[in-house]
Amino acid sequence: MSSKPAPPRPAPRLYLATPEVDDPSQLVSQLPELLAAADVAAVLVRLKPTDQRTMITRAKALAPPIQNAGAALLLDGHAELVARAGADGAHLTGLAALEDAWPTLKPDRIAGVGGLATRHDSMAAGEAGADYVLFGEPDAKGQRPSTEAIAERLQWWDELFEPPCVGFAASREEAFEFAAAGADFVLAGDFIWADPRGARAALIDAAQAIQQAHDAALEKAKVGKDTAGKDTAGTDTAGHG
Repeated sequence: MSSKPAPPRPAPRLYLATPEVDDPSQLVSQLPELLAAADVAAVLVRLKPTDQRTMITRAKALAPPIQNAGAALLLDGHAELVARAGADGAHLTGLAALEDAWPTLKPDRIAGVGGLATRHDSMAAGEAGADYVLFGEPDAKGQRPSTEAIAERLQWWDELFEPPCVGFAASREEAFEFAAAGADFVLAGDFIWADPRGARAALIDAAQAIQQAHDAALEKAKVGKDTAGKDTAGTDTAGHG
């Protein structure tokens, strides 16, 4: 019996980070058109720090346009506000934050984690049950690894571990690189909102880059299989000659 070939992996999906949200009204009006323009799996809402009631109100205002588009709403931190804000989960920075938020978020809500400086921390987050791990975001000083180092970490994770991995892309080019490296999701934020053509054009661009990287990876895998098949056939022929 021949085993069926594994189905091709799905294309990575976009994970959109908002600018820091103070007054959410402009974003509320912008999001429906934006989320209709590309395949966005989730939106990371970055709330400007203030009192809890105000932050909950701001998140609640953003929930309908995000969730009605079929995307998940995750708060950047603030796991304690997730339930009251009607959010789907939280993105946490570091293992300690993940552990602290666990009782609040599980089993019903998403707990993603970044701030994983070492491979050991990444594995510990996966073992702790994180719903995804994020690689490549800037640290508190704004420093981040090189594009190559982030791509290498994504590739390592993709080859060895089950939980999804997310690449933090600071440009369209990085979105392409991280999709090619094996990211399940590509987190796009500031470069989308800063694009002089507008956020919609930038988001469509990023989505196209991800799809191109995915198509190229599938083609490469197919060529590799075909070549391996020919090599095997050649070996067999030579063996019987």
